Amino acid sequence: MPSASCDTLLDDIEDIVSQEDSKPQDRHFVRKDVVPKVRRRNTQKYLQEEENSPPSDSTIPGIQKIWIRTWGCSHNNSDGEYMAGQLAAYGYKITENASDADLWLLNSCTVKNPAEDHFRNSIKKAQEENKKIVLAGCVPQAQPRQDYLKGLSIIGVQQIDRVVEVVEETIKGHSVRLLGQKKDNGRRLGGARLDLPKIRKNPLIEIISINTGCLNACTYCKTKHARGNLASYPIDELVDRAKQSFQDGVSPCRPGWMIEWCDLSPLQLPPPGFRRFSCLSLPKGVCEIWLTSEDTGAYGRDIGTNLPTLLWKLVEVIPEGAMLRLGMTNPPYILEHLEEMAKILNHPRVYAFLHIPVQSASDSVLMEMKREYCVADFKRVVDFLKEKVPGITIATDIICGFPGETDQDFQETVKLVEEYKFPSLFINQFYPRPGTPAAKMEQVPAQVKKQRTKDLSRVFHSYSPYDHKIGERQQVLVTEESFDSKFYVAHNQFYEQVLVPKNPAFMGKMVEVDIYESGKHFMKGQPVSDAKVYTPSISKPLAKGEVSGLTKDFRNGLGNQLSSGSHTSAASQCDSASSRMVLPMPRLHQDCALRMSVGLALLGLLFAFFVKVYN
Repeated sequence: MPSASCDTLLDDIEDIVSQEDSKPQDRHFVRKDVVPKVRRRNTQKYLQEEENSPPSDSTIPGIQKIWIRTWGCSHNNSDGEYMAGQLAAYGYKITENASDADLWLLNSCTVKNPAEDHFRNSIKKAQEENKKIVLAGCVPQAQPRQDYLKGLSIIGVQQIDRVVEVVEETIKGHSVRLLGQKKDNGRRLGGARLDLPKIRKNPLIEIISINTGCLNACTYCKTKHARGNLASYPIDELVDRAKQSFQDGVSPCRPGWMIEWCDLSPLQLPPPGFRRFSCLSLPKGVCEIWLTSEDTGAYGRDIGTNLPTLLWKLVEVIPEGAMLRLGMTNPPYILEHLEEMAKILNHPRVYAFLHIPVQSASDSVLMEMKREYCVADFKRVVDFLKEKVPGITIATDIICGFPGETDQDFQETVKLVEEYKFPSLFINQFYPRPGTPAAKMEQVPAQVKKQRTKDLSRVFHSYSPYDHKIGERQQVLVTEESFDSKFYVAHNQFYEQVLVPKNPAFMGKMVEVDIYESGKHFMKGQPVSDAKVYTPSISKPLAKGEVSGLTKDFRNGLGNQLSSGSHTSAASQCDSASSRMVLPMPRLHQDCALRMSVGLALLGLLFAFFVKVYN
């Protein structure tokens, strides 16, 4: 570090005062002759400036309230959970009250026009309310140069592990954009690490993205522009994340809180003078895991493995009483694994459920979509699984009004729905997404698309998939509360929704029920009077809003650092421990800390100088 050169060394800072300068006593003597001059100021203008200026601590990172809004798929929800966890671990407060927040983190979806419209409207509202804004998700990743995104901070889908840095700079008034891709020796990685802290939207459900991107090039898909080509996480990392979610470690304390000397290092004694304060330290776990990605069936093709291999490894670590749910898979990538997939879906700790989008029952439309399969392939997959996995639930997606779709094409799709009577069907009107090949094709008239969507919805609502199950006795896993707050929501072996009475003892447990009523999307079950509530072999779950994901290595590191500071005071240990609870920050923050330390040192020297001068 360069420094000014001096011919002679100063013995003391007081040597800076020359012989010609007035002595301290002289300056003190003439003080009585100094008459202060009062400067007039525009009081009204001063008060207005004071009112408009932010509070003195408003730019200090780590103390603000943050509101997070996520649109879209379970992969997006998982990203939102990771970002919330990192921010909370750093000290920010995650709030559910948007108006009370200092910053809005908006995590977007680019699949359909309405989702982007909601995203754009939220940005406008945040600007009207003078909120700080950070944008995330597929919209800004795919189209970062859109006019309504100008001047705003953006964090890319593969950069969510740097959300604290982006939020911190945005709080300071800067605009930051991190949109790069993570690579290792030229190979594209799946994204941010899986061992980051997170706050689960549902404390009982862990969402794990097994890969990002896909191998397809569908002509209507904008998500591909954001998520890119297939990049899979290694099996061992996914298994480790699953293990950790079933046996979560110590919950993090926010900076400024005292850390309880609990199970961080059981063989070491607490430092002298270390006081005990409450800190949630019991292991916490989930009872359900969802695997998600843009295409779970394609998992592993880029790293020399496949989905069944991963699933068999995961099944080994799922405790009895907990369940695994598979995500969406496109037909081409499951055809070669049908036998193994059927065996896995018959496993007692795996839901007999699979989401396989067909999109259209017309081969000509599928060809225009570049879906890389035909209707016969889709039927082969469904028929095989329905035969080998009795009772399996097959969910599918359909797009109505794709460019070039004729009335005959649409009728083929209607016949497919009537034949299979899918209990779970996602019907989507086609929306041309900017930058996609389908947006340049000749479009089906808007009124025709709307009518076809209504017609297919009418077909879907013409049958009742669960009427024949009234009177059955089923074992269900209770994981959440219904939207109307009147029931708890559970799922049976086939991931069919069963509503049960709101008994707190049921939450997170397996319950045996008798089905007495059915609706279009659900059944209702009455707990069997003589049946016991089955407690899964998992730990007590985290409370809503608590941070998950502090690894054993992280806890051990914290314990070792605490024990090494046994001579320090309790207060200083609290500060040290709290600072280590936050995530490792980039060099930017280290430099800021260094500059602050140097500044404080200089200030101290000046203070000492003036004290000696006046004494």
